[in-house]
Amino acid sequence: MIAASLAGFALSFSLILAIGAQNAFVLRQGLRRAHVGVVVATCCLSEAVLIAAGVAGFGALAEAAPWALEAMRWGGVAFLTVYGVKSLRAALVVSEALTAGNGAAMSRRAAIGTALAMTWANPHVYLDTVGLLGAVATQYRPDQWSFGAGALSASCVFFVLLGYGARGLAPVFARPAAWRVLDAVVGATMLALAGKLAILG
Repeated sequence: MIAASLAGFALSFSLILAIGAQNAFVLRQGLRRAHVGVVVATCCLSEAVLIAAGVAGFGALAEAAPWALEAMRWGGVAFLTVYGVKSLRAALVVSEALTAGNGAAMSRRAAIGTALAMTWANPHVYLDTVGLLGAVATQYRPDQWSFGAGALSASCVFFVLLGYGARGLAPVFARPAAWRVLDAVVGATMLALAGKLAILG
């Protein structure tokens, strides 16, 4: 049971470390100190549902309906492209709105909605969090749910560290230039992911 939990923790943590729209949004909210708790909680709850689906056998269902994965793939391409272009456009704007303290206000509802969109509209969530974790979990039967619990723990630890740890970077992001760099990196990453998803699937 402990071995399964540790394996789930390690695999999940390695998957979630990659820069993505969800991580970038949590980081941004952490830097702005805006609705960090609800954003982190939303991401953790979403991860719980996705990991549970994977452990329960979503991977096998996806294999039986490949058209669903194809639809998610192209939906993800569109989502990543729009988000990437938006970030690159933000990087070209020099404005006080880029500073952590003076950023455009986002309501709690909007923050939750954005966190949900960043999570559920990303096809890599289904391919990695659901598909891969679900497939590996089958190797740990009858302790597959311990594996899933370990995976969820890793995700929650990561989001808490990212959201609340971002405050330590606040002095750096007090300068608009730092936000421009962040937006440029995020935008380029999202477009690269969109291209890879479109070409390689």
